[in-house]
Amino acid sequence: QVQLIESGGGLVQAGGSLRLSCAPSGRTLSSYYAMGWFRQAPRKEREFVAAFTWSGDRTDYADSVKGRFTITRDSAKNTVDLQMDSLKPEDTAVYYCAAASYYSGTGYYTRSRDYGYWGQGTQVTVSS
Repeated sequence: QVQLIESGGGLVQAGGSLRLSCAPSGRTLSSYYAMGWFRQAPRKEREFVAAFTWSGDRTDYADSVKGRFTITRDSAKNTVDLQMDSLKPEDTAVYYCAAASYYSGTGYYTRSRDYGYWGQGTQVTVSS
């Protein structure tokens, strides 16, 4: 059974930084088409944050985080990390790691339905 293990959430002041990490247990990163991060704030739908696609080492970001968040892979540690800088109160949410085990059909992995495996989520709270 695939498990995605997330770490790195917490409480930070506005303008601060956090780094999230996601590790798939029992499988290497390269066994997936892409790895992504989504988030869900209270009373809101889950939304795309960032994705790393193995084909061409492409990264994609939601407009709301572009220029502030960076998604990277660490093959040595077998993790996909999300560096979050210049955090804002509106970034407060539960952040979920996801793994795409099948081709999306478009080559892009920015939709929830592009992913078959999900982590439990880690809370990120940004105080003003």
